[in-house]
Order: sequence, then structure tokens, then C-alpha cells
Amino acid sequence: MSFDDIKLLLTEKFGENVITGEERTGLQPALLIDSGQIAAVCLELRDNAKTYFDFLSCLSGMDYGVDDGRFGVVYHLSSIPYQLQLTLKVSKPNNRDKQELPAFPSIVSVYRTADWHEREAYDMIGIYFEGHPDLRRILLPDDWEGYPLRKDYQSAEYYKGIKID
Repeated sequence: MSFDDIKLLLTEKFGENVITGEERTGLQPALLIDSGQIAAVCLELRDNAKTYFDFLSCLSGMDYGVDDGRFGVVYHLSSIPYQLQLTLKVSKPNNRDKQELPAFPSIVSVYRTADWHEREAYDMIGIYFEGHPDLRRILLPDDWEGYPLRKDYQSAEYYKGIKID
């Protein structure tokens, strides 16, 4: 199944608004998906006999920068039996207020491996995944302040009396 076939399959199932754009440059083309429908799209791509994207190989949180004021998530799906790969992207504006984290639906119910990937994106970038069963820090201590992979992150000089270089 080609990239265009997958695009057609999704628009027939969910309507024209499910795909907000596409990227055809680079090593792998990507479909830009309406963020509110990402879980349903992933479920369809997993369960549809024509696509059977049975493996979430990577999920990465993205900070598009202070000037852009946008956060996103990139999903790399693989279909092992059909030897296909697909990249999906979602994004939305956010004012970078630490009290209002950018939020996207969790896909843990579709791909169990998303559990730790989403926790890492939460921990390092501050992306909240709605419906995640156990969203808490995974790499940093619970009392760590801020999100180290944000473009505007300022490192603290000390943590619990230890100088941070």
C-alpha cells in the first residue's frame, strides 16, 4: 500500500479534515493528522487488514521553538507483515505556560509500547497525554523543575546542593 493509498483510506474513513497536511520531503513522507483524532487513526491503521501497522517503533515529543509557539508529537509506525513504515505528526499551538501543558490524546490503548514513550515526552518536553494510565516522570526525579528538552529551558545551577555543570 502506497502513501497515497493510506491517505485515501484515512480520508474515506474519517473525512477530509483528518489530514491537515503532508510532508513529502526528507527520508520518509509524513501525514499531518488532526490531533484530536490521532488515537482513532492509529487504531484504524493497526486493525485494518490492508495496512496492519502493528508496531509503534518510536514516539517523539517536539518543541518547535519559542517563536513558533507550537508543540507536537511524531509517531513512527511499522507494519511488520507488509514491510511498510509510516510517519504521523500532530501539533498545536501552546503559550509555553508551565501551568497549561500542550496536550494530546494518549495512544497507549492502541500501542502498549506508547506507555513509556509518552512518559518520556512528558518528562523531557512537558507534553501531557490525555487518558494515559500512569503519566509521571520516568527519567528525572519527581521534584525536578522544568522540562530539559524545551528550547527555552534554563538549567538550574544546583540540584539538592550539587552543582550542575
